[in-house]
Amino acid sequence: MEFRIYKDIKEFYKDTYDILLRHEGQNLIPLGNIIIGNEGKDKHDWRDPLNWFMATVSGENGIILTAIMTPPWNLTLYATDNRLNNRALDFLVNEIIKENISVPGVMSEKSLAEGFASKYTLAKGMEFSVSMNQRIYELTEVNHDIPEIGSLRLAKESDISFFPYWFEGFRLECFDTPIAINSDEEVYRYHIATDKLYILEYNGMPVSMAKTAREMTTVCSVAVVYTPPYFRGKGYATSCVAKVSRMVLGRGFKKCVLYTDLANPTSNSIYQKIGYRPICDSLDIKFE
Repeated sequence: MEFRIYKDIKEFYKDTYDILLRHEGQNLIPLGNIIIGNEGKDKHDWRDPLNWFMATVSGENGIILTAIMTPPWNLTLYATDNRLNNRALDFLVNEIIKENISVPGVMSEKSLAEGFASKYTLAKGMEFSVSMNQRIYELTEVNHDIPEIGSLRLAKESDISFFPYWFEGFRLECFDTPIAINSDEEVYRYHIATDKLYILEYNGMPVSMAKTAREMTTVCSVAVVYTPPYFRGKGYATSCVAKVSRMVLGRGFKKCVLYTDLANPTSNSIYQKIGYRPICDSLDIKFE
């Protein structure tokens, strides 16, 4: 087997893009990352490839494992065609340790994430815990029975009056990140300026939000779905996600993809009512 670390994102993109594309919805995160890096247009925050770890494990028939880490985020992995090869996984772990690559955690398809976490922490004398049990969903058509509530619009500059609070509320509920409104408004203005953040208004009042992200060949993701507690239970999140999903399909994408936390039965139920169907379970694991 051959282990290769890449320093050039364009070389990594060339070698791995078509392989990751075989399971486009499942590989939304690594695919989105290498597209961002290859285009080189956005180097805000973690998006500069100079700071990334990119590697592959290859056998006689080509690449078996693809690995990419964009610090401070966890390592993401893909076993080609979802064929888990334990020898390749052992090889990857040994080479990562040999190269003194620090890995804070792993996020990928469930069995692959569990396999890497077990082998890596055993070799390092560490422990691991599951931060989030996730399910990846795909949608090809929005359920026609979803009621149309409110109107959808792009986020605008004046939304800076409430968006930081909504965004930090989203991060708290999804990642258990303590709410601390950043004094640097650019952190929040960045999301608004992407022209991918959408606000649902009801009777002229903002009540829910969702964002499009990671536009692939045939797939686009829906993310950062949040409704403030006061407005919940009124169908706003359902309507917001349905409208954004319908808009994405109307732009020519064949599928919408989103990640959910299996510990949140409400959101999982909402998405399935809209028309989303599970394609893969994923684990977000941290090392201690």
